Amino acid sequence: MKRGTGIPVTLEPDLAATCAMTVREPWKIVRLLAFTQIVSWGSLYYAFAIVALDIQRELGWRTDIVFGAFSLSLLVAGLAATPAGMLIDRIGGRVVMTTGSLLAGLGMIGVGLSHSLAMYFGAWTLIGIAMAMTLYEAAFATINREFTHASRKGISVLTLFGGLASTVFWPLTLKLNTLYGWRDTLLIYGAMHLALCMPLHALLAAGVRRARQVTAHASRSFTLHEALREPAFWKLAFAFSTNLFIFSALSVHLIPLLQRFGHSVAAAVLVSMLIGPMQVAGRVGEMVFAHRVRPQAVGILTFSMLPAALGALLLLGEQQIAVAVFCILYGMSNGILTIVRGIVPQALFGRENYGAIAGALAGPSLLSKAAGPLAAAAFVEYNASPAWLVGILFAVSILSLGCFLAAIRSRSGAAAMATAD
Repeated sequence: MKRGTGIPVTLEPDLAATCAMTVREPWKIVRLLAFTQIVSWGSLYYAFAIVALDIQRELGWRTDIVFGAFSLSLLVAGLAATPAGMLIDRIGGRVVMTTGSLLAGLGMIGVGLSHSLAMYFGAWTLIGIAMAMTLYEAAFATINREFTHASRKGISVLTLFGGLASTVFWPLTLKLNTLYGWRDTLLIYGAMHLALCMPLHALLAAGVRRARQVTAHASRSFTLHEALREPAFWKLAFAFSTNLFIFSALSVHLIPLLQRFGHSVAAAVLVSMLIGPMQVAGRVGEMVFAHRVRPQAVGILTFSMLPAALGALLLLGEQQIAVAVFCILYGMSNGILTIVRGIVPQALFGRENYGAIAGALAGPSLLSKAAGPLAAAAFVEYNASPAWLVGILFAVSILSLGCFLAAIRSRSGAAAMATAD
């Protein structure tokens, strides 16, 4: 038993030498990944919003080119998510996440040194591969592989720390960008991946997967091929991707949307500040109160909060109290959704091939994340009425909830039939 954890750990004899050089105790792995997730999300994803305009101003490129390369990175991440998950299932997170940090460092440095479109797009392509190998899905797969039990709690704790990435890196990026410019800021972030994240990921356990405790009630684990043949997989993928489409669209358009409802920019920013704390509150609530509840039930609550939030905004968007209600529900839903994406695939399809299946589910979601802001801009261009955009997103949220319910019901029905057989 590891002192201070209360968690019994049984090590295979042939792993003794490996354990002397790597971290295998699960909660130490979570603490290690908590730091690298903050750095990875903060530099690879959130920092771009701060430096994008300066990149465009210096290089003289069109907005669609500057932002298009970032969208390309999300597309590449979606395509690479499944192979990255399969590798983690097979060999563990050590090699995959260490290599991802190497690519992240090289990609950040490449963007910082870019003077041509070819180098700029090539560096963002490298960053896209790195995202698939270092962000949440890769970390979740690593935790699932190393925990004999309580992986759900490990994922919840990790997302609690990961949620601090924007809080830390938006002001940090703004400060560095003001002092040194966007190029040196990205070079510093590249060095952080090479000097900090890569060595920390190299401490992750490698090789043999921890033995599972198999119980009479344990569900069968699906292979990726079997999961892809299940209608529940595609319903769940569609539910996650449409949900993320809404969040990515509003992440860019929320403040202008609230202004079109008649709120001042100061009031819109002030009330929108509720979203971040509510994300953290949602994750804390899930970790403290929902650990005895089935992941599917947590998912139903999470998917239901989003149409409730958008409905309040659609009906009473001119009222500040309605906007506050929206921000509270929207923030909590967004915060818990990250956990749901980590725990529901395991509940429906088993643990043995979790990385591959979660990676395949993440692909459409990352595509939706890239498409959301562009699609919302097109909707606004067609009709600037705030009710028009909110009405579309409300309809999408209802569709997303319906797909999630259909996914868990179809898997429950299939499990019942298998039990009867």
